[in-house]
Amino acid sequence: MDMTLSVDAIISHIVWFFFAGLVIVGFLLGAFKLGQRVRAKEPPPPTPESQPHLPDGGAVYEVREERDPVEIPEGGLRPHEMQGYGNFGSTTSTHPDEVRAEREAGHQQVKGPHPHVQPGAPPDAGRGAHA
Repeated sequence: MDMTLSVDAIISHIVWFFFAGLVIVGFLLGAFKLGQRVRAKEPPPPTPESQPHLPDGGAVYEVREERDPVEIPEGGLRPHEMQGYGNFGSTTSTHPDEVRAEREAGHQQVKGPHPHVQPGAPPDAGRGAHA
């Protein structure tokens, strides 16, 4: 008699798993059909002619300008004393070549076949393992 109860339990488990599988497949098919309907209502992808094109004058290039430095007091500034963000408060320089030369005066050009060390790196940086 125990044998029939266990067989009945196994068959009922199989039926429930089969039913749960059918429900999951039904949800997946419904989601797929809903996705198809939503996609059908969307506008078609843009054509190549509707994409943005370069202006008649060609690509727009960057503008380089030198800014006059803003003086910062020796003790620094507190947040409420700052003039703003970025270069707010600075003005375009009337003598850009001099400002650029002064800014780049501390930069040294590295020559030779060895790796170029970044400014501010330790003295032995970029020389490799066999330096």
